[in-house]
Amino acid sequence: MNFDDIRPFAPDELPAAYDRLLADQQFRSVLAYLYPGVAIDDIAVKMHGCKTNLEFQKAFCYPFLKNLMQKASKGLEMDFTDVDRSRCYTFVSNHRDIVLDSALLDVLLFDAGFTTTAEIAIGDNLLKLPWVKDLVRVNKSFIVERSLPPRQMLMASARLSSYMHYAIGEKNENIWIAQREGRAKDSNDRTAPAILKMMAMGGEGTPLERLRSLHIVPLSISYEYDPCDFLKAREMQQRRDNADFNKGPMDDVVSMRTGIMGYKGRVFYRSAPCIDEWLASIDGTTAKNDLFNLVASHIDQAIFRGYQVYPVNAVALDILRDSGQLPAAEGLKVPSGLYTQADKDAFEQYLSAQMAKIELPQPDLPFLRLQMLKMYANPYLNYLSATQHEQ
Repeated sequence: MNFDDIRPFAPDELPAAYDRLLADQQFRSVLAYLYPGVAIDDIAVKMHGCKTNLEFQKAFCYPFLKNLMQKASKGLEMDFTDVDRSRCYTFVSNHRDIVLDSALLDVLLFDAGFTTTAEIAIGDNLLKLPWVKDLVRVNKSFIVERSLPPRQMLMASARLSSYMHYAIGEKNENIWIAQREGRAKDSNDRTAPAILKMMAMGGEGTPLERLRSLHIVPLSISYEYDPCDFLKAREMQQRRDNADFNKGPMDDVVSMRTGIMGYKGRVFYRSAPCIDEWLASIDGTTAKNDLFNLVASHIDQAIFRGYQVYPVNAVALDILRDSGQLPAAEGLKVPSGLYTQADKDAFEQYLSAQMAKIELPQPDLPFLRLQMLKMYANPYLNYLSATQHEQ
C-alpha cells in the first residue's frame, strides 16, 4: 500500500522540505519570532545538518519545548513505570491541547530514555497551510484524512490503519493518537470505538490480534490549567445557540497559539500498562461491535485512573456538587482536605479572569461558568468513579 501522501517525510525528502519551508514568508516570520537576531542562513545550515526526522526534533523541537515549559508551566512530569522503554507502543491518550499533547510526549520519551519519539496522527483539517503540512511531516507526523465521501473515507481509514501497523511492526516507531477525533471540550474523556475499528482495519488476523499487534498503551494527560478553557466555553455557547455553527478558518489557529503559549500550571503524563495481555483474555468469539466497545471502556478506565488530580479539580467538583449542578457526583466518596480556602479563592479569581476573555455578542455568563467548571471537575469525577468502582 502506498503511504506517500500521509506518512512523515523520509530522510531523503528532508532537504527539499527544508528548502520549501525556508522559502515560505510565513515560516520565516515564525523563525524571526522564535529566534530573534539569528540569521536565516544560520538556521538553514542547522536544518540541513539534520539528516533524519529525529535529528530535527532533537535540534529544534526539544529545546523549544523545554524552554516553553519553563516559561508557561510549573513543571512537566511523567510516570512511565508500567511500560518497557525498549519497546514501541501505540499511545492512545485523552486530548487536551491540539499541538502540545503529542509534542510534550516526544520530550518525555526523550527524557525517559526511549530509543525514539512517536509518530503523530494529525487531522488534515489542521494543515490548511502548505508550510504547516511540510513542518509536521518533518516532525514525524502522519496525516488523518477527514471530510471525505463515505467510500473514500473507508479507503483512507484502511490505508491509515495499515500505515500504523507498518510504523509499529516494520519501522519500529512509537505512535501517538488521540482517543477520539477532536478535543473533549468538557474534559469528559471517552474513547471513540470508531478509532479502534479503524485501528483494526490494518494488520493480519482477527480484530483482537490486529489490536494486539499495535501494542496499545492508554496514556493520561493532566494539565492543571487549560489555556484554551475560555475558547472551549465560547464554542459551547456558539454551538448551543446555533445548530449550524461551524468554526471559522482561524479558530483552530487561535486555539493552537493559545494552547502553546498560555499558562498551564503543572502538567503530568502517566502511562498505564500495555493492554496486550488484557486483550489476550477476551473471548475471541465476541461480536465486533461489543469488542470495540469493551476495549474503549477498558482504555477509558485506565486513562481515568492515571489522571493527576490538582486542587483546581477538587474545587470545581465541590462547587458543582454543592450547588446541585453535577448529579453524576452523587454516590461517590469525595475526599476532603484536598485544597485550602486560598486555593479556592485563587481558582475563583482565575475563572473570572478567563471568562472575561470570552468575546460573544450576548455571553450567557451562568452557562459559560458552568461549562468551565465542568472542564475542571470532570477529570476528577472520572478518576473517583474509576478508582472507587475498583474497591
